Amino acid sequence: MPPIQPEPSPWRFVMREWPAGTDCIAEGADLAPGTILTAYRIGLFPMPHDDSIFWWSPEQRGVLQLDHFKESRSLRKARKRFTVTVDQSFADVIDACADPSRAGAWIDGPMRAAYIRLHEMGWAHSVETRNASGELVGGLYGLALGGLFCGESMFHRETDASKAALAALVDLLDDGADRLIDVQWQTPHLASLGIEEWPREHYRDALEALLASPLPEIWQ
Repeated sequence: MPPIQPEPSPWRFVMREWPAGTDCIAEGADLAPGTILTAYRIGLFPMPHDDSIFWWSPEQRGVLQLDHFKESRSLRKARKRFTVTVDQSFADVIDACADPSRAGAWIDGPMRAAYIRLHEMGWAHSVETRNASGELVGGLYGLALGGLFCGESMFHRETDASKAALAALVDLLDDGADRLIDVQWQTPHLASLGIEEWPREHYRDALEALLASPLPEIWQ
C-alpha cells in the first residue's frame, strides 16, 4: 500500500544557492517525518551532532546510476551464498548499522526512532542478506521517494554481505523508470562498485524528475 502522508513540517525549507566549500548547510529543526521528507526532497539529509541536528548537502554527492553498478565476478559468486529479503527486519538492520563498535557510527536513539517511524509509515525500507542458516549477516536501509532511493547506511557480518544487499537493491529498482540511488558521499570502496560524484547543483537539478517517477512496484 502507498506510504502514509505525514503532517506538514512546521519548518520552512528554502531552495537557494548554498555556500561553496561546505557540506553542512544548517542546524536545528526536528526529526518529524514531515521534516525529514521535506528535507530530502530538496537534497538535504540529517545527521546528529552532540544534542543538535545538522543538515547536509554534500558539494560532491555520491550517487549510483543503476546501469553504472559494477558487479565483479567474485561478487556474482558471493551472492549465491545469501538469501535476500526486503523489509522483514528493518529494526535489526538499523540497529546493526548503529552498532557503536563500528568505526564512524553516528546513528543515535532519536535517529533510530525517526527512521523506524518512517518505516512504519511506508517511506523507509531495508534490504537484508541472510546466510544459509537464515541469520541476518548484512543489509542496508534508506528512504524511497519516487525514483530516488536515499541510502542511509549499510552493514555486514560476513564478507560481501553488504555488497550483495546493494546488488539486490539495484535489481529491485531496475524496472526501466527514472531511478537513482543516493549514497550521500563517495568512498574508495563505493567507487569500486560504480558510485560516482555529482556536483551539488547537478544532483538538485535531477530531483524533480526523480521524485516524479513512480515508486517501485514492491513499495506501491
